[in-house]
Amino acid sequence: MTFAFIGMIFCEPVLAQTKVVYHIDDAQAQGLKGLRNIRNHLDTAPQTKIIVVTHAAGVDLLMEGAKDQKNNIEYGPLVSALKSRGVVFEVCEITLKNRNLNKNQFLMDADFTPSGVVKIVDLQYVDHYAYIKP
Repeated sequence: MTFAFIGMIFCEPVLAQTKVVYHIDDAQAQGLKGLRNIRNHLDTAPQTKIIVVTHAAGVDLLMEGAKDQKNNIEYGPLVSALKSRGVVFEVCEITLKNRNLNKNQFLMDADFTPSGVVKIVDLQYVDHYAYIKP
């Protein structure tokens, strides 16, 4: 009887939160589309945990005053709106070093990670995040 009870405990389904990493490495090609994808994602599944990892030209998405050149839309307000919904935005520090950028050039909503690529791999492999590259 004890074994049946223990078996029932371990067979109960676990309700896991959906977790997604969005990978941005080119702000002009992916920025506006990616931010809209994330907004739509949260509109449909608001409980989703989303982390946006930027590196290379993708970090431009999170720089103060950065705009989508084609549509002349500033990224900052869109990023802030998503941050208020729980989205985390990360900037690769290797890119900062390679491009001689400083952390104070970025939106207050930006966090930093030592390596964008390592962060993406860890989120996928260790933390079981789904991967999206808009």
